[in-house]
Amino acid sequence: MTQQQATELQTFAARIRLETVKEVGIRGFGHIGGALSIVDLLAVLYGAVMRIDPKNPGWLQRDKLVVSKGHAGPSVYATLGLKGYFPMDWLKTLNQPGTHLPSHCDMKLTPGIDMTTGSLGQGTSAAIGLALAQRMDGNGARTYLITGDGELDEGQCWEAAMFAPHHDLPNLTWFVDYNRKQLDGDTDNILPQLDIGAKFEAFGWHVQTIDGNDVIEIHEAIDAAHREEEKPSCIVMNTKKGAGIPCIEEIDLNHHIVLEGDILEKALECTKSVLQKLEGGQTV
Repeated sequence: MTQQQATELQTFAARIRLETVKEVGIRGFGHIGGALSIVDLLAVLYGAVMRIDPKNPGWLQRDKLVVSKGHAGPSVYATLGLKGYFPMDWLKTLNQPGTHLPSHCDMKLTPGIDMTTGSLGQGTSAAIGLALAQRMDGNGARTYLITGDGELDEGQCWEAAMFAPHHDLPNLTWFVDYNRKQLDGDTDNILPQLDIGAKFEAFGWHVQTIDGNDVIEIHEAIDAAHREEEKPSCIVMNTKKGAGIPCIEEIDLNHHIVLEGDILEKALECTKSVLQKLEGGQTV
C-alpha cells in the first residue's frame, strides 16, 4: 500500500467518525464506543477491499459483511451513507420512529445491510452460512464477520468456530474487535478471554493479531487472509473502545453513553480537526 492510499483510507475513516458522532449526537445517546472501535476496519473494507455495488445492494456476486455486534450500527450506517447506499439525510433519523436506521442492524430496513444482527453470537452462524453458500456457488465472493470480544462469551460463537474449518471456508474472514470492554465492564473482570488467537488456532483457523485501528495493518492482514487457500481466517484486532476521539476513549463505561453538551462539542471538534489535517495533506 502506498502512502497516498493509506492517507485516503485514513481520510475515509475520519469521515466515518465524524458522521457517526453527528448521527448519535442528534439522537443524544447511543452505542458509540464499540461503533468507533471498528471504524478503521470499515474504512478498509468499504474503501479498498470489498466487491460491492452501492447502486445494486442486492447484487448476488457481492462480498458480504455481517456485523454480529449489531449495536455498532451507527458507524456501519455512516459508512454506507458515505458510499452512496442511501441519502445522507437518513443519518439524522438514527433510532427514531419510522427510521430506516434502527439501533441494531436490520437487513429489511437498511440498504447495504447483509444480515440482521444484535442478538450477540447469532451473526457468527449466519456469516458462516453465507460463506458456505458462496463457496457452493463458486462465484469467488467472500464473507466478512465482525464480533466483539465480549460477544465471545456466547457459546454459539465457538460452535461456529468449530464448524467453519471443518467445512473448508477460506472465503470467510472473522474479525474480533478486541477492545477489552463490554456493556458493563472490562472483559478481564467479567469473563477473561485468555488468548483469543490461540483458541482460534486450536479450532483450525488461520490467525493474525494486529493493531485494529491502523488501516495499513488491517489492509495487510486482509491481504494475507486472502492468500490463505485452505483455512478460514481470524484477525484479532487490538482496538480502543471509542477509538479516535480521546474524550470518548477516556470514559470508563463507554459502551453506550449520553452524547450531548460539552462532550458532543469536543467530539465534533476532534473529528473535524483530524479530517481537516488529512484533507490538507498532513499526517495524523
